[in-house]
Amino acid sequence: MNTVRTLTIIIITGSSGSGKSTAMAALEDVGFYCVDNMPVALLPRFLELPIDRDSEFSGLAFVMDLREKGFLSEYAHVFSSVKKKGYDCRIFFLEASEKILLQRYSQTRRQHPLSHNKSLLQGIRTEAAQLEPLRKVADKVIDTSGFNVHELKATMREIVRKHIEDESVQFNVMSFGYKYGVPLEADLMVDVRFLTNPYFVPELKMLTGREKAVRDFILKDAKTHHFLEKYMDLLDFLIPMYETEGKSYLTIAVGCTGGRHRSVTVAGEIHKRIKNKGKKAAIIHRDIEKSID
Repeated sequence: MNTVRTLTIIIITGSSGSGKSTAMAALEDVGFYCVDNMPVALLPRFLELPIDRDSEFSGLAFVMDLREKGFLSEYAHVFSSVKKKGYDCRIFFLEASEKILLQRYSQTRRQHPLSHNKSLLQGIRTEAAQLEPLRKVADKVIDTSGFNVHELKATMREIVRKHIEDESVQFNVMSFGYKYGVPLEADLMVDVRFLTNPYFVPELKMLTGREKAVRDFILKDAKTHHFLEKYMDLLDFLIPMYETEGKSYLTIAVGCTGGRHRSVTVAGEIHKRIKNKGKKAAIIHRDIEKSID
């Protein structure tokens, strides 16, 4: 067992409506263990908990703000105490302009935590005044006014980049059979039912695309080679864009009729080519064990 002392600890705080939940989601995507609406007084106790040596956390992230009644009166003492104990604790303060906060609350129709007995604008201004001392001591102030969700996530990833051991996209290549339904988790989907079907070759019917005889049958077809060349060209174009967007995983689904022959072989080839480019990739054959009608 080990303590969390060696992990980076990020406190996400700031204005209501500034994107703290989105920021937390971005950190969670890159391996941070995240807790939303963490009572500030519990932070020292949480940090005393043991953690497995083999844990793969990139760090810890806690969202703390005025939703907790004791936050304003306790944060200064707690944050100072944590830093004095030697923890690598950073405070990220998120904010946005009054105009943008008003727009966001109008779109979501959520209630501002300080607007119960006053207007939304008054609540926003009261909160800004109360948080100003925290803003001044923050390690990083992030104005999210001009960010959409994807841009804010990308910004958070860039800020914590040096603390992330492995931030590359995880590629999952999945074969499936259309007769059993399309996979809902697919980001990209391609239909290979145009390829000659080994199902109608008696000696291949009971085999699968994992076996050499089936692979040889499918891969010797010129259509297969042309398809793989063009599809990998497309992936070579798309993959850097997904990586820039900050996507943590990408599922590429390859479908044929039953999910046992053509899709399995083609998915295997795509998986191999992605791996050969130095990317993290796993392969899943969703329907390969389904019975043949």
